[in-house]
Amino acid sequence: MAVIKIKENYCKGCLLCVPVCHNKAFVISDTINEQGLHPVKFREDAECDGCKKCAIMCPDVAIEIYH
Repeated sequence: MAVIKIKENYCKGCLLCVPVCHNKAFVISDTINEQGLHPVKFREDAECDGCKKCAIMCPDVAIEIYH
């Protein structure tokens, strides 16, 4: 199982990562980042198999995956 780290201050909440995740692991956060935007967050009950599609799709390099 992989570990996801989202750099909240890089994320602009474009949601491009949401449809590419086959585990449906991303949701929009209630918090606001330094840019004044709602970043995505990794659901606490979700699992990541490390496919990296979300990180590849992210235009702001806000998602890091660790195995």
